[in-house]
Amino acid sequence: MKGLLLRGLFWALGHMPLRANQALGAALGWLFWHLSRRDRETALRNLELCFPERDAAWRRRTARASLMETGKALTEAPWLWHATPERLQAMTEVPALERVAALVAQGRGVILCSPHLGSWELTGLYAASHWPMTSLYKPPREPEVEKLLRRARARTGAELVPTTAGGIRRLQAALRRGECIGILPDQAPRGGSGVFAPFFGRPAYTMTLLTRLSAERRVPVVLSFAERLPRGRGWHLHVRVLDKRIHDPDPEVGATVLNEAIEELIRLRPAQYTWNYRRFKRRPEGVADPYG
Repeated sequence: MKGLLLRGLFWALGHMPLRANQALGAALGWLFWHLSRRDRETALRNLELCFPERDAAWRRRTARASLMETGKALTEAPWLWHATPERLQAMTEVPALERVAALVAQGRGVILCSPHLGSWELTGLYAASHWPMTSLYKPPREPEVEKLLRRARARTGAELVPTTAGGIRRLQAALRRGECIGILPDQAPRGGSGVFAPFFGRPAYTMTLLTRLSAERRVPVVLSFAERLPRGRGWHLHVRVLDKRIHDPDPEVGATVLNEAIEELIRLRPAQYTWNYRRFKRRPEGVADPYG
């Protein structure tokens, strides 16, 4: 029954006009803003930490808009999963597509990473419609949700691998074949698989997996952000090719390069970032909990 309900919900969201779908998502986000004190206060605190130069009114507007954009990401995902590759391509502006294609053509593989900014779901689907793609993902707890998620994300050709040692080996194998891999780079990794690097001037525990995967064969790393355009018009895909310091053997150097590039993209459209995630929860010894 749960699986039937989920499939019915996904079908309904997937067949709405995109403008109506995103309006529904914005309404859900507006409810989050008013009903979820934790999400509201976390978003406000993160913006205070990252944009101390902006006034309280700007941070409040941006935090509320951020939760509304997060709501859009939730309702928008089933729409993207039901759309054909041709429709996704028609609704996505990608001025740097030829540049990414040239990197793929070099045959060293390409690491495509998209932070939780704008429509990160679109970036993986769009890339997989152009090139062989293996994407890292964290399996959800509900088996029915995982089944639907895997099937939907594979529609444009992506292969999903879990965040396990076996999944990492499959990413490495894809790079050896000269293919693309996809990673979400902006959340704190588990255990000791990260280092502290500056993010908006504060130490943020940052993954080293991306730099380790890229360093051995000097694989190009591309950071992307699918900006959500107003009134359901589609998306504009911003692309940044990270400089060669991402291959530095010092993991802190690579993590710093990564965070600098993510910060640059966030500053383009700060309201489209998921500020309700406690990015600075894990901290160096002796540093006070900013959310305490």
